[in-house]
Amino acid sequence: MTKFEELGLQDSLLRAIQDMGFETPSEVQEKAIPILLNEETDIVALAQTGTGKTAAFGFPLIQKINADSRTTQGLILSPTRELCLQITNELKNYSKYENINVVAIYGGASITDQARQVKKGAQIVVATPGRMQDMINRRMVDISKIEYCVLDEADEMLNMGFYEDITSILSHTPDDKSTWLFSATMPREVATIAKKFMHTPQEITVGSRNSGSDSVRHEFYAVSGRDRYLALKRLADANPDIFSVVFCRTKRDTQNVAEKLIEDGYNAAAIHGDLSQNQRDLVMKSFRTRQIQMLVATDVAARGIDVDDITHVINYQLPDEIETYTHRSGRTGRAGKNGVSMVIVTKSEMRKIKSIERKIQKKFEQKPIPTGIEICQVQLFHLANKIHNTEANDEIEDYLPAIMEIFEDTSKEELIKRMVSVEFNRFFNYYSKTRDLNQPKGNNEDRGSRGKSNEHSTRYFINVGSKDGYDWMRLKDFLKETLSLGRDDVYKVDVKESFSFFNTDNDKKEQVLAHFTDFKVEGRFVNVEESTNTGGGGGRRRRDGGGRRRRDGGGGDRRRSRRSENSFEGGGRRRRNENSGEKFRGRSRRK
Repeated sequence: MTKFEELGLQDSLLRAIQDMGFETPSEVQEKAIPILLNEETDIVALAQTGTGKTAAFGFPLIQKINADSRTTQGLILSPTRELCLQITNELKNYSKYENINVVAIYGGASITDQARQVKKGAQIVVATPGRMQDMINRRMVDISKIEYCVLDEADEMLNMGFYEDITSILSHTPDDKSTWLFSATMPREVATIAKKFMHTPQEITVGSRNSGSDSVRHEFYAVSGRDRYLALKRLADANPDIFSVVFCRTKRDTQNVAEKLIEDGYNAAAIHGDLSQNQRDLVMKSFRTRQIQMLVATDVAARGIDVDDITHVINYQLPDEIETYTHRSGRTGRAGKNGVSMVIVTKSEMRKIKSIERKIQKKFEQKPIPTGIEICQVQLFHLANKIHNTEANDEIEDYLPAIMEIFEDTSKEELIKRMVSVEFNRFFNYYSKTRDLNQPKGNNEDRGSRGKSNEHSTRYFINVGSKDGYDWMRLKDFLKETLSLGRDDVYKVDVKESFSFFNTDNDKKEQVLAHFTDFKVEGRFVNVEESTNTGGGGGRRRRDGGGRRRRDGGGGDRRRSRRSENSFEGGGRRRRNENSGEKFRGRSRRK
């Protein structure tokens, strides 16, 4: 195995590397460092999150910086405040034996203080795109003489909508600089940046392009839509030492799931865009110190989370884009350790699993949701091992005689039985009468209805469809947010071109119809009516101009349109707000 000494790094860097305990370079470091040290070139490096990309560009950058000049020579752009600070701290550790000033520029802190630090002589600036663009506009920073520009987590930045900021920032940099682009995946937008701003870049790929990490095992669990949360609890209980990130698609779902977990006794917390920066910092500090065992997060809020030893990533809901799944799963299996990425899906979402498998070139293993008895067994042996491996506290000696007296009429076997029963009883009492959550085979059209008959639910017609930018997931989110319902309160969502259908339980009927009385979004009426369509044909019934009843939507609740079926796999990619559906994107087409 190649050692860092063989890569051409100078002695001061090797001393810092030794202080940090690094012994052998990762694959991306082994491939990138010699090229970046020995050549003035542009480079595109594709490697999964957690493979050591920061050191791969950080070591060569520090070695090439002129420490005697106070001019800003290197610019690193990263997607989030957390990642910006992390890179800054790592570069400071790498350059501890060099006279190099590294300054972080990010939102949520004083812009004048940051500008003051840069003016003192920052040879390397690490910045988020939004704050960097702001400082350029205010003439608070000069990047016209930089020699090196690093785009770290480029796909993340572009997914977050920073394309215009990045192109504007790069327009203020010299044409003859070296640009180093590091990314986990290579979507179209990243390729566009590379083509527009880089000169015949060399490409390094660790693993296959866009593929998943070999250190992550991928599993999926098929359940009824309404059993997602129960499945999540069972997966957590079946892994007593779990230290995980749980991903949800919207802020509201993130908050709801976290609150439920806390109510049920789990060490959990939510992180999403509605939290203040101080709240985010407190949550992340608690997570890093393992006071939080399950961090429930949206994709946007989780970007920049770099915490080692995460054992599991749980996809409570799958994301819209496959690239996002790649980033999610990259939160575990880092630094040479193994991890597990779990997906909770309904049968109707199985097509997404196949799409992800093709993209990441990894196979998913379908596993059954653990039964209550299996969980009790796992917890029993976990508790027994925990007791066995606990070191006795000498401070207990003074109390031992009194304690021994309490148990003098108890045999060793009975004492052990009672000790483990303290915890075991809690799980047994909960799970002994619970049902099997696993979906029966052959049910491939469950959309959360949990097998309800039509007499227990109401079906509705709504005058929006795929031409308004909806697939069934987006429409479900819109309805859930608008009606303040739980995610599983809306089901059997079927999107046509100009209209759609959905179901709720009968007890929600009055609320739904009342809410959509004279309901407008951006000046357009959104009309919801009770439908005679039961999910197998027909349409809504209404009166035409002559007073006769007629049916609309011939064919009724057939398969979703081709457009919505394939929305996950690409085509025209539509940017999603973190709280999808909170703004109706209606537009009327006139012919």
